[in-house]
Amino acid sequence: MVARLCGIKLSAGVQFVAALAVFVSISSGPLLALESFAAWRAGLWPDAQAMGITRATFDRELKGVTPNRSLPDLLLPGADKKKRHDKGQAEFIKTPGQYLKGSQLKFLAARGRKLDVKWRKELVAIEREYGVPRSMILAIFGRETAYGSYQLRRDAIRALATQAYLGRRADFFRNELLLALKILQEGHVSRRKMRSSWAGALGLTQFMPSDFYKHAVDFDGDGRRDLWNSVPDALASAAQQFVNNGWQRGRRWGDEVRLPKNFDCTLEGPNHMRPIKEWHALGLRLSFGKKFDPAGTDDPAYVLLPEGIYGPAFLLSHNFLVIKKYNFADLYALFVGNLADRIEGKGKIERSWVKNRLLRTWQIVEMQERLAALGLYGDKIDGKVGTITRNAIGNYQKSNGLRIDCWPGNAVLKHMRKQAAKGQ
Repeated sequence: MVARLCGIKLSAGVQFVAALAVFVSISSGPLLALESFAAWRAGLWPDAQAMGITRATFDRELKGVTPNRSLPDLLLPGADKKKRHDKGQAEFIKTPGQYLKGSQLKFLAARGRKLDVKWRKELVAIEREYGVPRSMILAIFGRETAYGSYQLRRDAIRALATQAYLGRRADFFRNELLLALKILQEGHVSRRKMRSSWAGALGLTQFMPSDFYKHAVDFDGDGRRDLWNSVPDALASAAQQFVNNGWQRGRRWGDEVRLPKNFDCTLEGPNHMRPIKEWHALGLRLSFGKKFDPAGTDDPAYVLLPEGIYGPAFLLSHNFLVIKKYNFADLYALFVGNLADRIEGKGKIERSWVKNRLLRTWQIVEMQERLAALGLYGDKIDGKVGTITRNAIGNYQKSNGLRIDCWPGNAVLKHMRKQAAKGQ
């Protein structure tokens, strides 16, 4: 069949292989040829060699590795646009209320308090040396691997190779893959134990390979930086990462606040950071009737509205941005900050989450594209809702006389489509 279609006379064996490829393509959708991945892998060798990775390590660790097309955040040739955008991180496909689930936070906080007792000596020493509250470090541990109880399922080399070959951030993951090979070559962990998340994050506190080389420390004094088996090493390394990223000792990460009536939701985000005393002058108050610390009212902070005008609001400090360098998602950093507070016996959120669904990721992509075409959005078209997207929505609502809620709802998307159909 293939020979007839191509007008080429092929040997029986070649015809069989070609026909099988067509059959697989028809059955499974458009697939990348294995030769294409093999060529990409061969092209990786010069960079690996320049990094000091031996040919033996390169061949051994990449032998038999194939792309895992089921991972999130891939750019798959021929994939339906809507389906292509529907896989992603929980931080971006769950509503804030689903992600910051009270029962999960309560459970992790209770376990965190038990570990605070078990590892008290080490945690106090880490807090003293790095200036990061032990509750915050435990919260990272809890969020990342449920204090080591979550079993990472993926082979790190395959995950990283897939992201480097097919991922949206291929250049970033290419470097991470090479550093993972270096970690194996230097004997920090065995290949069997190098399990990871879908994005290749490693160990008890989920470090990317580059994070290992930037921040990992030997805190238990055994001569090894062991993020896989040593709780003191893993927690101290997380604290070191916070410090290296600018953690300010003695400062809060943030607090829930009550907004004044008719608060302008387009004032959300780091671009609108200002001293706390100025937010107070605009009518913001701490939840549960608490008072701002007079000593900190000159500190800069910004407002975060994960559900636009509808759900809880937060006033966040520079330290919140440090948490975000561990994972850039706002909901991730909120989870960690709130879990840290709960481990300390605080952290209840006063206002309820109200949204129970998000638009599909491809719909958010469409919204971002339409906002970008109008000059209201200048960030990545990625289907992820953050402060920049909500600001753009709020400004669109302002310019079109709509109710301003800074929320990516179906009504505003329908309005955008109608306006586009009118040529406006």
